[in-house]
Amino acid sequence: MVTRPLVFVGGRLIDGTGRPPVEDAAVLCESGLITWAGPRARLAAPPNADVIDVRSRTILPGFFDCHTHLTMRPGEGDALARLTAPQSLRVLQSVPNLRDTLLAGVTTVRDLSGADLGTKLAVERGLIRGPRVLIAIRILSITGGHGDWRSANGVDLTGGSGGGAVADGPDAFVRATRAVLQEGADCVKIAASGGMSSPRGEPAHGGLSAAEIEAVVTEAARHGDVAVAAHAQAGPGLRDAVRAGVRSIEHGYHLDDATIGEMVERGTFLVPTLSTLLREPEASDRRRWTGTARERLARAFAAGVPVALGTDAGLVPHGTNLRELELLVDFGLSPMAAIVAGTSAAARLCGVDGELGTVEPGKRADLVVADGDPLTRIGVLADPANIVLVLKDGQLEKDTAELFRAKEKTGSATV
Repeated sequence: MVTRPLVFVGGRLIDGTGRPPVEDAAVLCESGLITWAGPRARLAAPPNADVIDVRSRTILPGFFDCHTHLTMRPGEGDALARLTAPQSLRVLQSVPNLRDTLLAGVTTVRDLSGADLGTKLAVERGLIRGPRVLIAIRILSITGGHGDWRSANGVDLTGGSGGGAVADGPDAFVRATRAVLQEGADCVKIAASGGMSSPRGEPAHGGLSAAEIEAVVTEAARHGDVAVAAHAQAGPGLRDAVRAGVRSIEHGYHLDDATIGEMVERGTFLVPTLSTLLREPEASDRRRWTGTARERLARAFAAGVPVALGTDAGLVPHGTNLRELELLVDFGLSPMAAIVAGTSAAARLCGVDGELGTVEPGKRADLVVADGDPLTRIGVLADPANIVLVLKDGQLEKDTAELFRAKEKTGSATV
């Protein structure tokens, strides 16, 4: 438990705003908040502060993963086994996933079906270790859509938070939206298109109609401007979701130029989940979709569509979340823009940018200290071994370099 003021000194600060890095920086944390950040020479530290020397390392904000599935791990049974597992088992399976994610430098996640309110509260109350969790609980789908996991003979496998809620027509989707918000959802997820892992169909197949999407967006807005995240990989669902006012397009693999332009104009976020797009191809169809996605997503990046980091972790391993930064750069973002996508831009998407996403006074003390310089080699952040220190709300979560032990041996030092 950290109780005294902390000063991190000597490292390069990349504060998440997109501004140039600060060399030989200092960051002061008090009572779980950042109270000062900038050049070390300008800081007058409190006399009782503990000083942590992070020279030759990089200080960054805690990262976000805006598209996870905490109750899943790749290779753990088929879809039927996951959907029919007891909810308590799915929750317990999320415990190591949460831990691995936090130790990788991700201090906030958005779970887009799988985790329920109990998981979120367990982390908040310190019962389990992990990043803070924002939840969608389940995906809202049309009959036969991406979130309809019922069998062909009508056996309902959509119960619990691991599956989907099936509705048809605007009025039914209003009720489905109210239901998921009543269960504690922080955002609403819809299936605006098919998907590569759909039980039936493919990414270009339709999901919710334009009228159904508008009904969800309108109803969510009535409940405190709740964001809507649209699973949309291809087809008319991409355009319809953007025009209806969803906050984010999840995946967006076949965005056309007109929809890209509308996303720029409206400020609609793109969460491209490159980690799952580029996982080992399972069939020639996946390779075909991947080739086109590379060109279309690069086009969206170049046009200035707002990008937030998301991985689809659960389909890919938890704890390797920041590999997504390297993939974003490979698709056309600069290293700084990729870091912004994982910090301040992601915080804006999640509606918590007043508290998180940057290393600035007044923000929560979520900090990551990494070996190496990610602006010259973004891939250093992909390996959790290079994330040597993680602070969440001012509390130490990881210290593999024993920076705090070095402080204890020498005592508090002058800045």
